[in-house]
Amino acid sequence: MEETKQAQFDKRYMQMAQIWAQNSYCNRRKVGALIVRDNMIISDGYNGTPSGFSNQCEDENNKSFPYVLHAEANAITKIARSNNSSQDATLYVTSSPCIECAKLIIQSGIKRVVYGEPYRLSEGVDLLKQASITVDYIEIHTSDL
Repeated sequence: MEETKQAQFDKRYMQMAQIWAQNSYCNRRKVGALIVRDNMIISDGYNGTPSGFSNQCEDENNKSFPYVLHAEANAITKIARSNNSSQDATLYVTSSPCIECAKLIIQSGIKRVVYGEPYRLSEGVDLLKQASITVDYIEIHTSDL
């Protein structure tokens, strides 16, 4: 069965998000995100520390510092500093959003979220669905890169 054009785009954008995640300085988990509207990437992000902070994400016990930003938050805040709008856009993220990022996604006007790996908690995905945001899971394997 032939893949639809949208399914091909989804797979490619997810692969790009996986590659972008490799920019993260975090050791425990590397997450990447892309915001796409009208088949154009309008923002990107990966998990890490705020601008001006040391690029160290974890303490000596390998616990993430509370100020570490998630990939989705980084991509959404980049939009806020640009002339772009995330209204009706699609967010591609390598891990399903947490509840805090889900709230940002709702407020940013993003209408679809595609993720490649379930997060240990499902509250974020549940909240997105409650807000009538389309949520799609696409399993991507490293061998696909």
